[in-house]
Amino acid sequence: MQLFMSMIKNTYEIETAEGIDITIMPAGLAVRSYAFMVDFCIRAVILFALAMLISFLGEFGMGLFLIGFFLVEWFYPVLFEIYKGATPGKSSFGLRVVYDNGLPITFAGSLTRNLFRFIDILPVAYAIGAVSILLNKQSKRIGDIVAGTTVIYIAKKTKPVFFNTQNEAVELPLMTTQQQQLIVAFAHRSKYLSLARQIELAAVLSPVINAGGEEGIAKLKAIATAIVGKR
Repeated sequence: MQLFMSMIKNTYEIETAEGIDITIMPAGLAVRSYAFMVDFCIRAVILFALAMLISFLGEFGMGLFLIGFFLVEWFYPVLFEIYKGATPGKSSFGLRVVYDNGLPITFAGSLTRNLFRFIDILPVAYAIGAVSILLNKQSKRIGDIVAGTTVIYIAKKTKPVFFNTQNEAVELPLMTTQQQQLIVAFAHRSKYLSLARQIELAAVLSPVINAGGEEGIAKLKAIATAIVGKR
């Protein structure tokens, strides 16, 4: 059952100082790459505008541009992470940078994680950072590991509108509490899974519901609907 849960979600839990459990969903390589490209385009526009403004200053203008390039390249993410929790690129994908304990990032943490980009960027195109994200269960690059930070999805309150809410009766099988949690988790995630993936996951629970394939999917959603009290 633990394997089933890991197949449908990529989350982990942390306990706050108040003893409250918080579920964290780290951002993977793909979405972080998309966010990076958005930020890269924004930085490029800023630097292009700066170059146009000082182009008539000759060598002095070139010196100003190099200073501006340094500030934009290294302090653009720090500025946004401190005041907004994320750069515009990350915000556009619903991401935030936080400490491992879930607390908002501070100047020291942001500066540390971004200064260590000089390692993540090696040998080319952030190769070390990409490998680190893929190998780390919390999807951390080197800068995140050193700073004790992580990039996560911001949870949004959503209604389980993709549950089976038809009026036909469903007979609940004998289930453990863990099995009920797994079935509800499956229903929540089913909107984002292909039909083939849903059939594969439904097969894992087929001994519980005595059904498989698309029939098993429908039965799992009907059971999940009954469990959460949507009937």
